[in-house]
Amino acid sequence: MIIRQEKPEDIDDIHALNELSFGQPQEANIIDKLRINCDNLLSFVAVENEKIVGHILFSPVTIEGQHGIIRGMGLAPMAVLPEMQRKGIGTQLVKSGIENLRKMQCPLVIVLGHPEYYPRFGFERASLYGIKCQWEGIPDEAFMILWLDKSKINRVSGLAKYRDEFNAAI
Repeated sequence: MIIRQEKPEDIDDIHALNELSFGQPQEANIIDKLRINCDNLLSFVAVENEKIVGHILFSPVTIEGQHGIIRGMGLAPMAVLPEMQRKGIGTQLVKSGIENLRKMQCPLVIVLGHPEYYPRFGFERASLYGIKCQWEGIPDEAFMILWLDKSKINRVSGLAKYRDEFNAAI
């Protein structure tokens, strides 16, 4: 299996994979809207036997607080074909994405996800740093942050905001 950046010819397969993985079109539609409206996406696919079996997307986020605004990336969505889950594909996608963001000097990554899964990559509850999710009713343990530049930790707190395309999902 290889992990690589998405190519234009992957778009239909990525849409189908996300729709199948989530059992609904909502996440796939968000990805399509982000591609149209946002130039700063980081999108990777996992390919096995010339078939896309996994996908991960990172899009710009901001944290607005008393010390100003800091920009980072949000991890969402991540999908693996149902029959290929629990084989380490998601782990490889997350690690590859984080490594690329580190090289790009991205200071942080936020995720709204499973609190048992993402801490293995270094994610912590964002509330530990005074950072809250823009959407109300999100469980505290599910909204997490990964600091890629630890010098920024004490310079930011406040409200974390995803791109508007995500608002339809919440």
